[in-house]
Amino acid sequence: MSFKSIDRILSALEQEQWQNQPFQILLKCWPEVVGKVVAAHTRPTSIQRDILWVATSSSSWAQNLVFERPRILQKLNPQLPSPLVDIRFSTAQWQSSKENTLANLNNPNPHLGREHPSFIRDTPQIPKNPDSPGSNNPNATFQHWAKVMQARSQNLPLCPQCNCPTPAGELQRWTICSFCAAKHW
Repeated sequence: MSFKSIDRILSALEQEQWQNQPFQILLKCWPEVVGKVVAAHTRPTSIQRDILWVATSSSSWAQNLVFERPRILQKLNPQLPSPLVDIRFSTAQWQSSKENTLANLNNPNPHLGREHPSFIRDTPQIPKNPDSPGSNNPNATFQHWAKVMQARSQNLPLCPQCNCPTPAGELQRWTICSFCAAKHW
């Protein structure tokens, strides 16, 4: 096998021909057509049978954009070589790209990726012994789970009402643990 064929493929991808594909054109003009705010919460994923599939950050965005389909199609179709028939919005592929998932974990969006108050950072790692999880020994599995839970709660502040270890986020939000807060509601 010769590397010339790979060179041809790569050069074909770099040519303007690739850039003029309907989906590539759509990706370029999407923010202009829908606006910056909507573009931040949507991502076109594919065109299949003249239907544009768009991932949305939440189901409420998908629901609201369903009503905007005629307006979006009217602005989008003149810019494409072949017109689209419809647009489908779904949350299904929003988290599919690793970059977005990692970005949300490391730097949560204030509207989407808020950390839950019960989230515990820096969970200590407990070494597994051969009889622990994954084995057929339920006692060893339970013992390992108990050690992990004890290590997690060891340095947590206590709830002022029930004196149970409580994530700091819960105390900041409710001044008590989530269980005590639920009892008050």
